Amino acid sequence: MQNHVRNPLEWGWDHLKQTSQVVGSAANSMDGAWEDRASASPTVRRITATDIGDALARGVRDFGACRTDVMMLCLLYPLAGLAISRMAFDYGMLALVFPLIAGFALIAPVFGLGLYEISRRRERGLETHWTDAFAVARSPNIGSIIVMGLLLLAIFCLWLFAANFLYTVTLGPDAPVSAVAFVRDALNTPQGLTMTIVGIGVGFLFALLVLVIGVVSLPMLLDRNVGVGNAIATSVRAVRLNPGPMAVWGMIVATSLTLGALPLLIGLAIVLPVLGHATWHLYRKLVA
Repeated sequence: MQNHVRNPLEWGWDHLKQTSQVVGSAANSMDGAWEDRASASPTVRRITATDIGDALARGVRDFGACRTDVMMLCLLYPLAGLAISRMAFDYGMLALVFPLIAGFALIAPVFGLGLYEISRRRERGLETHWTDAFAVARSPNIGSIIVMGLLLLAIFCLWLFAANFLYTVTLGPDAPVSAVAFVRDALNTPQGLTMTIVGIGVGFLFALLVLVIGVVSLPMLLDRNVGVGNAIATSVRAVRLNPGPMAVWGMIVATSLTLGALPLLIGLAIVLPVLGHATWHLYRKLVA
């Protein structure tokens, strides 16, 4: 057969077949996803606020090096968020629009996997393209990665359940008649203020949980052939050893995602890749 330049359909079909084969076999490796396959737990380093700044600077450099490609990839996320919000409006779930947007931080580490892979390739001096983000699906540790992603998804669902329950016992059970009425009731009534204050507190606890178990675990699962339990334990040790810098990192992530979500989630097309790349470099600083 004569060689020729493959068109996008051929290229996409080949990659789709490769990905489906790997994902199809991932179920086999999920059985031992929690098993500790490492001979010893990795060493966790102490870091400072300076290291946080350096990780962010490296994340910005990674974003600048493949800005167009990464923005194409990350535009999918705000578009998906807008679609979900639209569905919430259409199906009478107006009260869950804000929890859906705020809860994005709980599953953001999963969306960052492709960005970790791009930073990992750049770190090794390899040529990178936005399609390299999908190489995660061919990772030998894909079973553990899927299990960790499902765990974060479960936490996200629990947050939505808690937010819905809180609305039901304060302003509910009837759905709000409009977005304006919902905001007015949330800020100008005793029940609404209770919902807002308690909701922020509960959301903080969920965000803290994800920070503690997820700041290191997903990059580590991508980088090493370890079990989910080992990855989570390493992440917990990293936070416990560096409470101050990790608090700073959590505040940076929360503030950045909030600012990125304000202009109809479009700002996430810049915020997400920078934070994703920076998370990889933060992992490198935390874990020897």
